[in-house]
Amino acid sequence: MTSGTIFNIQKYSIHDGPGIRTTVFFKGCPLKCWWCHNPESQNTNHEIMFFEERCTVCGKCIKKCPQNAIKINNNFPEIDKFKCTLCEKCVDFCPNNAREHVGRNITSNELIKEIVKDEVFYEQSGGGVTFSGGEPLMQVDFLDHILKRCKDRGIHTAVDTSGYAPWKSFERIASKVDLFLYDIKIMDNEKHKKYIGAENDIILKNIENLSNMGCNIYLRMPIIKEINDDNDHIEKTIKLLSIINVEQVNLLPYHKIGMDKYRRLKMNYKLSGMEKPSDERMEEISQKFKKAGIKIKIGG
Repeated sequence: MTSGTIFNIQKYSIHDGPGIRTTVFFKGCPLKCWWCHNPESQNTNHEIMFFEERCTVCGKCIKKCPQNAIKINNNFPEIDKFKCTLCEKCVDFCPNNAREHVGRNITSNELIKEIVKDEVFYEQSGGGVTFSGGEPLMQVDFLDHILKRCKDRGIHTAVDTSGYAPWKSFERIASKVDLFLYDIKIMDNEKHKKYIGAENDIILKNIENLSNMGCNIYLRMPIIKEINDDNDHIEKTIKLLSIINVEQVNLLPYHKIGMDKYRRLKMNYKLSGMEKPSDERMEEISQKFKKAGIKIKIGG
C-alpha cells in the first residue's frame, strides 16, 4: 500500500473530463504559472491558509501555539513560518475558522474508498476519476498505484498534467490512463520561462511522445490577455497540432477565482489588474482552430 499528499477531493465534477467525475488534487507542482488558480497546490508541504475576514483578533491562536510562532502584525495574528511546526493548534482552537490546514496525507486504500463511493454516477454518466493538482506526476509511485486500482475496477481514468515531468514517468502510467488533459500554455520558450518558470521543451516533447503512443489527449489552453492570446502563439499551437493527434482543444479563458488564495497564503499575485479576454476574442481564437479542422471547445 502506498500513500500520497493531496489537498482536495472534489465530487460531482463536470469540467475535468467526460461525465460526472471525482477529481483528486495532488499537492506539489514544479511550475509557477502567474495565473495559477490553485496556489495551494504549488508547495509539496502542508500549509495553513488564513482568512482575514473571519478573524476577530481574539488571540486564542497566539495563546494555544506551543511554538510561540504567532505574533500580531498589521492588526492581525501572523504565523512565523520558520517557527511553525504545523501542529494545527491554531486551526483547532480558532472559534471563527479563520485558519484552514491545506494538505492531507492519504493512503491508496483511503483514496480508493472515496473514489468508489460514486461508481454508480460514473457508470450512468460515462464519468470516472481525474487526478489533477498541482502536478500528479510529481508523485508518480502513488499515482501509478491508484491508477492500477481504478483500472482493476473498470473506472475511467484521466490525468490532468502540465506535461512537465520525466518521460519515464509518463511511460509508466500511460497504459492505465484513459485520457490525458494536457496543458499547453505558451509556445514561445522565453515567454514560457518568464510566466511559467521553466522551459517548455520537455512539455512539447512529452505530448508528441504520448501522441505517438496513441494516447487519448484533450489539449487545454488557458487564454490570458497580452500573455498568450496573440496570433503567434495560436498559430504555433495549430502547427503543433498538425503533427500530433488530440481529440479536442479546450480554450480556458482567464479568471480571478483563485486570487484571494494568494493573500490567504501570503503569496504575491502578479496579475491582479488582469481582466478576462473578451467573448469576441475567444471566438476569434476558436475560429482559427476550427478552420484548421480542429475540434474546439471554450471552457471545460
